[in-house]
Amino acid sequence: MTNLKSEFLQVLTERDFIHQTTDLEGLDTKMSEGPISAYIGFDCTARSLHVGSLVQIMMLRWLQKTGHKPIVLMGGGTSKIGDPSGRDESRQLMTNEIIDDNMGGIRTIFDKLLHFGTGDNDAIMINNGDWLDHLEYISFLRDVGPHFTINRMMTFDSVKLRLEREQPLTFLEFNYMILQAYDFMELSKRYDCALQMGGSDQWGNIVNGMELARRKTGKHLFGLTTPLITTADGKKMGKTAAGAIWLNEDHLPSYDFWQFWRNTQDADVGKFLRLFTDLPMDEVRRLEALGGAEINDAKVILANEVTKLCRGEDAAKAAEATARETFIKGGAGADLPTVNVDSAALQVGMNVVDLFIEAGLGSSKSEVRRLIKQGGAKLNDEKVESEEFTVRRDALKDGQIKLSAGKKRHALVRSE
Repeated sequence: MTNLKSEFLQVLTERDFIHQTTDLEGLDTKMSEGPISAYIGFDCTARSLHVGSLVQIMMLRWLQKTGHKPIVLMGGGTSKIGDPSGRDESRQLMTNEIIDDNMGGIRTIFDKLLHFGTGDNDAIMINNGDWLDHLEYISFLRDVGPHFTINRMMTFDSVKLRLEREQPLTFLEFNYMILQAYDFMELSKRYDCALQMGGSDQWGNIVNGMELARRKTGKHLFGLTTPLITTADGKKMGKTAAGAIWLNEDHLPSYDFWQFWRNTQDADVGKFLRLFTDLPMDEVRRLEALGGAEINDAKVILANEVTKLCRGEDAAKAAEATARETFIKGGAGADLPTVNVDSAALQVGMNVVDLFIEAGLGSSKSEVRRLIKQGGAKLNDEKVESEEFTVRRDALKDGQIKLSAGKKRHALVRSE
């Protein structure tokens, strides 16, 4: 469908957010007639979301920018079970205190990207524990259970994957998709929510909610999913050797966050500018058309724009300044990741392999040894020649040691 009337769906189509919709024409008509409420759910499995959730958050941001009302549904209730989608094993169960703490941490990223308040299109954050925690089991089974068949539930990818790999799927997790469907129906009744959005792995859960609401309340609801975001080499976006790319500052320093985007592959620059920035599409097209060394300018703009959205303008400027100091001038920028080591350890001497691991520049001794053999390990910009090298206090320059793993990963070591 090319002649979309609603600005929101026009934006999502042009920026390649849309993978599947349940009724695109009907949704387009409804959104062009006036503002609607739409939601995405986020379980509270950690105090921060990672970059894999940023596509969903940006959809909520565009929803608000085009005049509609975003609902951020926090899974205070469903987090007590855990979504089996995309997982090979059960999640560890969390206490109420941990879930509440995680919810507080996650709220901080939404405060940067959405405007919350009491206005018509101000975002609201809701905890599904408000209704799930108070369900009576027998009443719930009688009321909702008849609308779900085991036959149908066995066809969903989240179930099939686990069973095909002969991994256990607990009855607890099996209930998750029923509770998520119940969430959609409850939000439609309480907040007139008409649309649920999510990743492609949530398609079955979304359709379940629509069908439940239709059978129980007669409401016609809508669903929309995004594609799985992969990099040009086919890898899942956001997965790195160093670990997850967290959105919150207290989980990942802003310099590392900025550097992740700066290291984007050339072929992914246009895609990421579309999905993860507010830049106008004319500017996106100009930047993705750059060739040769100029594509690096587009990568810096990408890194600055995403970091500005998620961490603030000051963080973006500081990260770029550190990168310029580190890469162009060969210095040690003030914003580089820093690790403190005991001064007594440097007095005695630390093995260089252990120091690289301590600084987060290697996950294992074999990885660091391989880096040294390949000539990619540097100490104060000098190549480390031997894995047996001992680092002592005399390596400190202005109170710090600069370690480098390849051209793009750096850290500072300071003694305490």
